[in-house]
Amino acid sequence: MKASETGKLGEERVCAYLKDNGYRIAERNFRIRGGEIDIVAENEFYIVFVEVKTRRPDSMVTGFEAVTKRKKELIIRAAAEYCIRHSSELQPRFDTAQVIASGEKVLRIDYIENAFDTTGYNFIF
Repeated sequence: MKASETGKLGEERVCAYLKDNGYRIAERNFRIRGGEIDIVAENEFYIVFVEVKTRRPDSMVTGFEAVTKRKKELIIRAAAEYCIRHSSELQPRFDTAQVIASGEKVLRIDYIENAFDTTGYNFIF
């Protein structure tokens, strides 16, 4: 299975997880120059920008570790642009999902709400 297919599998499963937990998927793979958000979801309180990392069980680096300071900066930049284009009264939140998969089989989804915030970055919502 190619890395892009594995990533897509992880994103599909996280979308299902979010829907099962009362979220509406607003957009997937929102891209701007220099940044991307895997999933934008909403519930009655939050607009959630979700970074999904899919890993094999024997991966040396966890999906959470792969969301570096630079990656967070790019996500925040893309989220700011998303908010400019799609006005919302909802509170923004940044979540991270780690999907552990072996081939086409998802073994586990680990999900962290409010995994990071904009503290220390020069972006205002």
